[in-house]
Amino acid sequence: MNNPERGSSPPSFETVKDGKGTLTLKPGGRLDAYTTSGLWDKAEDALTKEKPENVVIDASGIDYMDASGMALLIELRLMQEKAGGGFEITGLKDDLQKLFALFDPESFAQPKETAPKERMGIIEKIGRVAWDLLGELKIHIIFTGQVTVGLMKALLNPLSIRWGEVFTTCEKFGANSFFIIALVNFLVGLVIAFQSAMPMQQYGAQIFVADLIVIAYFKELGPLMTAFVVNGRSGSAFAAELGTMKVNEELDALDTMGLDPVNFLVVPKVIAALLMLPLLTVFGNLFGLLGGLVVMLSLGFTFQTFMNEITFAGTYGMLLAGLFKTLFFAVIIAGVGCLSGMRASRGPSAVGDAATEAVVLGIVLMILTDGIFGVIYYVLGI
Repeated sequence: MNNPERGSSPPSFETVKDGKGTLTLKPGGRLDAYTTSGLWDKAEDALTKEKPENVVIDASGIDYMDASGMALLIELRLMQEKAGGGFEITGLKDDLQKLFALFDPESFAQPKETAPKERMGIIEKIGRVAWDLLGELKIHIIFTGQVTVGLMKALLNPLSIRWGEVFTTCEKFGANSFFIIALVNFLVGLVIAFQSAMPMQQYGAQIFVADLIVIAYFKELGPLMTAFVVNGRSGSAFAAELGTMKVNEELDALDTMGLDPVNFLVVPKVIAALLMLPLLTVFGNLFGLLGGLVVMLSLGFTFQTFMNEITFAGTYGMLLAGLFKTLFFAVIIAGVGCLSGMRASRGPSAVGDAATEAVVLGIVLMILTDGIFGVIYYVLGI
């Protein structure tokens, strides 16, 4: 079939009524986007005025027909079926018959009216939310178990670890994050020291700003601020990486080859996070103290005075308690980022949604974990 040209002559159209309730329509020539419009009203008027019991379309005279002609025939069929009459097409050429078979008349029909959904009560809404939360909890528990088993296997057989992937992730996770972690912690330490010095000045207790900074940074701010920055940078990157692999069906390919995606992709990232986050936290603590030092020097205190105060107030127990929490933060960052990527949908916004989920959920879980450790440390007197 050749493509239609602009300016095609109008098609022929005849109507024949046999007196027994059957109306025969005989379109002829070309039914294309340029000629069908003039035929549409004639055909519909014929069905509306005659109200036949049966309609027969004699298509033997049609030389060419595109989607516009198909739409006309389907519209006539739907009109006749809606009126409760019969409909038949005869004489359609084989090539046009194949084209007509590709069109689903149901897609042209008006959508059926559906009964309005009943509004859920408050109890049902709470139940649905609780059920969804239980489902999410189940998924996270299963994934945590898989990662734990993978780490145990790696511990028992270090040669099975993809160390090349681990070191590459360490570079992205740690070395490439150093500058932003140093900057953020320095500014946070600077701001907290400055804001604390103002009210303490009223009581002549500005020297204790150094004590406040070292205690806050060793126990809380250092681990949390470092983990938040790494989560926003590397956790989202993990989610985007695995989300892209999910969209491109690379994870399915790993399953097909008999490779467990958790052991192959997730475990190296978790190991890299466990190695790097405590080191980054140490640097974060250092730059947070440097921020406090700048404020103390501006208040007229000497470097030696500052060192004496942080040495007196800060202990190795505080430092180790904060670093111990970072091991759990590291698992959360890498695990949540990877799980969000592996659960990504296949839509155009799937990767972005996975990265957003990884960052938000990671922050929530880290704050929850930090609160639990806060209670434990309080009970233990740390």
